Amino acid sequence: MLLPSLYGLHRDGLLATDFRCLGTARSDLDTGAFRDQVRQHLEKRVPVADRDTDSVARFLDRLEYQAADVADSQSATALTERIKALRTGDVLYHLSTAPRFYAPICAVLGAARLAGAGTRVMLEKPIGHDLASAVAINDGVTATFDESRVFRVDHYLGKEGVQNLLALRFGNALFEPLWNARHIEQVQITVAETIGVEGRGDYYDHSGASRDMLQNHLLQLVCLTAMEPPSQFDPSAVRNEKLKVLRSLRPIEVADIPNNSVAGQYTAGAVDGVAVPGYRDELGRASNTETYIALRAHVDNWRWSGVPFYLRTGKRMARRATEIYLQFRAVPHSIFANSGAAVEPNALIISLQPEERIELRLMHKTPGLDRNGLKLAQVALDLETSDAFKQARRRLAYERLYLDAIEGNGTLFVRRDETETAWQWIDGILDGWQKLGISPKSYPAGTFGPSSAVALTERHGHSWRE
Repeated sequence: MLLPSLYGLHRDGLLATDFRCLGTARSDLDTGAFRDQVRQHLEKRVPVADRDTDSVARFLDRLEYQAADVADSQSATALTERIKALRTGDVLYHLSTAPRFYAPICAVLGAARLAGAGTRVMLEKPIGHDLASAVAINDGVTATFDESRVFRVDHYLGKEGVQNLLALRFGNALFEPLWNARHIEQVQITVAETIGVEGRGDYYDHSGASRDMLQNHLLQLVCLTAMEPPSQFDPSAVRNEKLKVLRSLRPIEVADIPNNSVAGQYTAGAVDGVAVPGYRDELGRASNTETYIALRAHVDNWRWSGVPFYLRTGKRMARRATEIYLQFRAVPHSIFANSGAAVEPNALIISLQPEERIELRLMHKTPGLDRNGLKLAQVALDLETSDAFKQARRRLAYERLYLDAIEGNGTLFVRRDETETAWQWIDGILDGWQKLGISPKSYPAGTFGPSSAVALTERHGHSWRE
């Protein structure tokens, strides 16, 4: 997503005329070979309608490359000298590397006096493996870059649909008065993937679904769903309200772990009619790493007291979907009971992928003469973003994130205290699994997780939205 996103900003004239991009990795390439790789990548990833030969050529002219290894002082020095030679203004360092390299890279930049005023650093998730490692990484990075110049990426926050969640809540008088425990029965947040580990087995087996998805993506969606209205739409105000949600998450104690969490691991099955191997087969060894997690969580504050937040994420599931489902409470009394018409609770469904859409489910009279009693059916008021904004180009999440980081706007990035508070909550769950000796339950690829995940909701009178 990275270079196509930079190309999109270049094509639309959103990058400064003296903008340069210096790529660096351990791969032994020169600038010409790097540009050839980028050209081939753009041809694969950017639709023909969104690129032209002249624009691509001018973009490639902006790219440079310098091979470097942070552990090799000679190559590190060559890199820092190249940065100094190219620099004409502000510098954004994007560390799309393993997190263990973040602090050493920043230290090299600091020693070369390349981390002062006018510089910023972007860090990819996950920030660490647990709270202790996250603190160590954050300490190492902020020893060189002060917190205001550190931009922690969760690319979900760059998605149009995620930002539209804030517009839906705080820009419409219809919803905000209903957005609380008095009117909402339950909240479900699902991030389901149909893919497996896709060649990332070594990384994923070290992280699992909890660290790879729950600690960042899912909890960020919880924050945006549950947060109080910020005083204004600026970085500090928005992130302060997200932090309050994380601090209000009820810890899942060891005794509550069996009834409030489910871990799973996919076995062989079929996704979209295609046979796929199990996780251990893909990995090539035995493993107890979870590829699925489901939780029943609570936000213990005035607005959400008593409302369960059901969270789940997994790989090799039945369909790809990222959505937020809010079920409203039932009407206090149905005047249609004598006619046998069932009144189902209203629901709001905010889909983020694969399509961005908002769906409001309402009760509607079924057409007919009603000689045998009035009949009702649930229908959807459906807003599909691609239909409503046909003329607007759908931008990649990193286009927005890069532009914001270049301009120093941290609203859509994660602050240090958010990261560490999220880890503290996740660590409690993982420690509980370890103390109780809980291993992932098997589920066939192409399903929605282990059968025990069904009991997680149904024992409380709820059901997963499939």
